[in-house]
Amino acid sequence: MSDLRRDLVARRRELSGAAEKVGLAVATVGTVPSSGTRRDRVYPDARYEWMASEYRQLVDEQQVCACQVHVAVADRDLAVRITRRIRGWLPTLLAMTASSPYFQGDDTGYSSYRTVVVSRWPTVGPPPDFASAQEYDHTVATLVNSGVISDAGMIYFDARLSARYPTIEIRIADGCPSVDDAVLLAALGRALVVTAARTDETDGAEYRHATLPESPQVLLRAATWRAARSGLDGLLINPLTIRAVPAAELVRALLDHVRPVLEDRGEWAVVTELTGALLARGPSARRQREVLGQGRSLADMVAGLTAETSAG
Repeated sequence: MSDLRRDLVARRRELSGAAEKVGLAVATVGTVPSSGTRRDRVYPDARYEWMASEYRQLVDEQQVCACQVHVAVADRDLAVRITRRIRGWLPTLLAMTASSPYFQGDDTGYSSYRTVVVSRWPTVGPPPDFASAQEYDHTVATLVNSGVISDAGMIYFDARLSARYPTIEIRIADGCPSVDDAVLLAALGRALVVTAARTDETDGAEYRHATLPESPQVLLRAATWRAARSGLDGLLINPLTIRAVPAAELVRALLDHVRPVLEDRGEWAVVTELTGALLARGPSARRQREVLGQGRSLADMVAGLTAETSAG
């Protein structure tokens, strides 16, 4: 975790320095207030130009930023099972990283409006109940052959098998202006994957499919919507009981769930410290609103985000 933090700080400062030379600033955040307010050209690449032509307004408003975590899992069948075992906890990660309350110049009322923006794409949402990598790959191939998507990289599940690397890619979180929040997200994402892999191994080949969690997509999507709406400032849905609980209670339940892995890796103390700090100050969405609540301007708030992005 210390190596990750050091690398993130160095990379962010390098990027911010390069941007400053051409009159720009970098804010690692789900959205900024001007997101979605004007149409702009996509990067000059055939893939993106096709997407702009095919999806039109969705691409015009796709001015959002996520924080994605890759965790190495070489066995793709195991990776599919892990996505099912971790998906119920992913909305908690979203609530902890919510940083996109503003869109098209207004307060949307959501803590993560980025989640709402991306939810309109045809291949977004919780990982489905795939039984194997073969079923996963067949579904992706069918979608590509249908012309709905252009390639496997357009599978935007909250946790997916990466199209480029032997990893599970956790995609649900907003961009994190705080380096500490990004490091915490990475640690919890890895701990969720390792915890799920251990459970899968314990269940054994004979029983593991019987113990794989099944859940209607509507319940999983509801949990994601709840996290996007209120972040850590309301109720969240406990994936074990399917009941609404205070956000801080569910965060602590997540830590209890992955504690054995964190202790084995020597990360428990750091993760609990970072989590306590996050619960005390709130995710970025809350803090952005607090700045405006002090009578300051949107420009002041964005300046604070850019400063936080490159801070040590």
